Amino acid sequence: MSEQKTIYTAGTWRSAASGAAREILDPADASVLAVVAEGGAADADAAVRAARAAFDSGPWPGTPVAERAALLRRTADLLQRDRERIGLLESRDAGKTLEEGRVDVDCVIDAFRYFAALVIGESAGRVVDAGSPDIHSVVVHEPVGVCALITPWNYPLLQASWKIAPALAAGNTFVIKPSEITPLTTAALVELLAEAGLPAGVANLVTGAGDPVGARLAAHPDVDLVSFTGGLASGTKVMRAAAETVKKVALELGGKNPNVVFADACATEKGFDTAVDQALNAAFMHSGQVCSAGSRLIIEESLRERFVTELARRAEKIRIGRGTDPGVECGPLVSAAQLERTEAYVASALAEGAVLRSGGERPDGPGYFYRPTVLDRCHRRMRVVREEVFGPVLTVETFRTEDEAVALANDTEYGLAGGVWTADQGRARRVAGRLRHGTVWINDFHPYLPQAEWGGFGKSGIGRELGPSGLAEYRETKHVYQNLAPRPVRWFAG
Repeated sequence: MSEQKTIYTAGTWRSAASGAAREILDPADASVLAVVAEGGAADADAAVRAARAAFDSGPWPGTPVAERAALLRRTADLLQRDRERIGLLESRDAGKTLEEGRVDVDCVIDAFRYFAALVIGESAGRVVDAGSPDIHSVVVHEPVGVCALITPWNYPLLQASWKIAPALAAGNTFVIKPSEITPLTTAALVELLAEAGLPAGVANLVTGAGDPVGARLAAHPDVDLVSFTGGLASGTKVMRAAAETVKKVALELGGKNPNVVFADACATEKGFDTAVDQALNAAFMHSGQVCSAGSRLIIEESLRERFVTELARRAEKIRIGRGTDPGVECGPLVSAAQLERTEAYVASALAEGAVLRSGGERPDGPGYFYRPTVLDRCHRRMRVVREEVFGPVLTVETFRTEDEAVALANDTEYGLAGGVWTADQGRARRVAGRLRHGTVWINDFHPYLPQAEWGGFGKSGIGRELGPSGLAEYRETKHVYQNLAPRPVRWFAG
């Protein structure tokens, strides 16, 4: 299989400077899906130089807002045109079902259109009353500059759009480094940006490992902002590297997300069915490889046995297989390493006293598959409850009182997202208000809106993506103070 040139700098597709390449494996059977360029520090430096030149001397930062918004809309139209092709590519590269791949493309389209509308609807600046008719004072927003965008393997296309769309809307240039495991749809998106008419050097792409490519981007003195989505350990390294040049940093570092179910939510058969169905959705979408996965089921003790029995029964019936095959509901894990990691967490949980109610094993056959797993009788001292597994593993804890439910849900170093299920609207609002998580769903799990901020408390990261705050991440704020009638101050006698 010939190498696909996946390094894009100054408007040209290239191989790695070293000539190195990497095989991208299909997680459904471990076959070679593509061969891509394996960039290094030299490629990162070249990409930053191109982005720096495009920002300092190119037209994009000064392009009128209406034209920037129009380019975002053209990109959205091209994504709509290529929805099936890119959705299929995302499915095969990341292992998710084809329908999930299509939905991801739809969400990317929404993100580009949202930021186009947001930036076009803004005023030219905020006028500040200085208390004098001789003073004109205004606060304006300007692009940060060169942005390093580092994205994860679980939602490569979606996470790229959450960074690229606001970065471009604000007038920045960028270098994006996708995960070395799942780079294919990011390359496809960069191709569409070029087709939409983005000037050369504004968008740059370097495929390769986090070390050296991501590390070099985070530390590079000509990078003004680094936005990273990924694991906690890698995120702390990015933050340390960025500190040397005091660049802006935005981090989304995952979560260990509670899904709290009160017994009153299941008082009717419809309520019970919905809560069980949504608990499956929360935990096992994309094989649990979701930063906001509801991997901690925290359920009222009186409901536990009935609920978990039905949950485990349905989990056993989830159809796993290649994401592009008809009827498949759950695809493989992304890599052999992720499969082994998941197995290790389940083994440790069982050794610590958890009770296996479903799954807990690989199915026969090739690929990186693991059966959806429900672990009952869990407690906070278990590693599987404290740490992010990023696999199809759901742990079950119980509570007796509302205060105990809130305490359990907040007993985590993360704080990305959480869910609350109850028929009591007063309780729903109380509990949602007490949860220390960036997104709280009431009687639902997983939906997000491009116009609403996304991010977490604690070790889930700093900064926000999406919404007006997501655009603000890619801007500097400047106060321009103009004296219309200057005169001597006479502070010094002279």
